Amino acid sequence: QRQLVESGGGLVQPGGSLRLSCAASGFTLDYRSIGWFRQAAGKEREGVSCINSDGRSMYVDGVEGRFTISRNNAKNTVYLQMNSLKPEDTGVYYCAATTYQCNFYLGSFEYWGQGTQVTVSS
Repeated sequence: QRQLVESGGGLVQPGGSLRLSCAASGFTLDYRSIGWFRQAAGKEREGVSCINSDGRSMYVDGVEGRFTISRNNAKNTVYLQMNSLKPEDTGVYYCAATTYQCNFYLGSFEYWGQGTQVTVSS
């Protein structure tokens, strides 16, 4: 069974850090772009960051310089290091896989994880 599983979410104070992981099973991430998306309560899901198979990455405005996406193909895992977290970063974070080059169009991603909650609050 092909699936993505996110982990690493939690409750953190403003200014804190978290590292999210996205582990794949049943298929390889080597030739896929992997995106991170988030959905705040009452809002639409939005793209946060994405990494191509060649390591090139992209970020949404507002997180560049604070978030870093990386991949470890040997572990079939993609990471999102989140620093200097702000309350507006709160939401459920999802990873997703696509055979296309990085983009934030939800419909182009064929595999999705179940999400992990990130809450930034004092």
